[in-house]
Amino acid sequence: MQNALQRFKADIFQALAHPTRIAIVEILREDEVSAGAILERLGVEQANASQHLAVLRARQIVVNRKEGNQVFYSLRSHRLTEVLDIMRLYFEEHLSEVTEMLTEIRLQASPSDVSPEEEQ
Repeated sequence: MQNALQRFKADIFQALAHPTRIAIVEILREDEVSAGAILERLGVEQANASQHLAVLRARQIVVNRKEGNQVFYSLRSHRLTEVLDIMRLYFEEHLSEVTEMLTEIRLQASPSDVSPEEEQ
C-alpha cells in the first residue's frame, strides 16, 4: 500500500512538473474556466495548451465539461491548491535562508573582495 501511495504522489508531481501546467492549476484555483479563457491567460498556442490539459486530465487533476461548442475546465479537488500554497511558502523560506547566507558572506568578505558594483 505504501508503494502505491508513493507512486500516486510521484505521478501527481510529475503531472505538475511543468510551469504551464502549474499555471493552469492556478488559473483554475477559484472557479471553472473555459478552454478559450485558459488559452488567453496563458498566452500559448492552442495545441500546446491542449497537450498540457490532456496530461492534467489523464492524472485526474482537472475535469472538463462541454457546453455547446465550449469546453470548461475545473479542478477535481481544491486540495491541490493547498499543496501549491505550501510550495510557495517553502520557496519563500528557502529564498529567505539564501538571502541571509548572502548577507553573511558579504559581511565576512574583506573590502578587497568586494567589487565596486557590489558596494552600491
